[in-house]
Amino acid sequence: MTRAELEAFLDAHGVDHRATEHPAVFRVEEGEDIKAAIPGPHTKNLFLKDHRGQLWLISAEQATRVDLKALPAVIGSGRLSFGSPERLFEALGVTPGSVTGLALINDPGRQVRFVLDAVLARAAQVNFHPLVNTATSTLSQAGFRRFLAAVGVAPLIVDFERMRLVADL
Repeated sequence: MTRAELEAFLDAHGVDHRATEHPAVFRVEEGEDIKAAIPGPHTKNLFLKDHRGQLWLISAEQATRVDLKALPAVIGSGRLSFGSPERLFEALGVTPGSVTGLALINDPGRQVRFVLDAVLARAAQVNFHPLVNTATSTLSQAGFRRFLAAVGVAPLIVDFERMRLVADL
């Protein structure tokens, strides 16, 4: 899907969203001045694969430390490594720098398992790229959950500080 198609999908499913346009941001460390002007936690998104071939998308609060060596025991995966740009585009239809939880809309076959940081799961609103890294979309928690339900994704929620799964919040 394109950004416009994603936004139409959000509208059709009653998901309130607000986009803020900005210059392209490719890494979490970039655009701090942009993020400071947008309320709510911002995300870092990791596209991973395990040695068994399972694909994973991790959406964590931007400052969260994600221990890729400890995480497999928590989520039941094999050893994790970063997925290639080609596999990312095949699975989620986005390119590096634009990885986002909203890209799950491009995975109708549910090949990608989704892990959500408990910090984000508790936040009143969350910020994700809308399939491109030249804007940030702000969604309420209820709206983000409505989006996940509409695309048929039940996230694994992980408390990265304690490295454990938590019940759906």
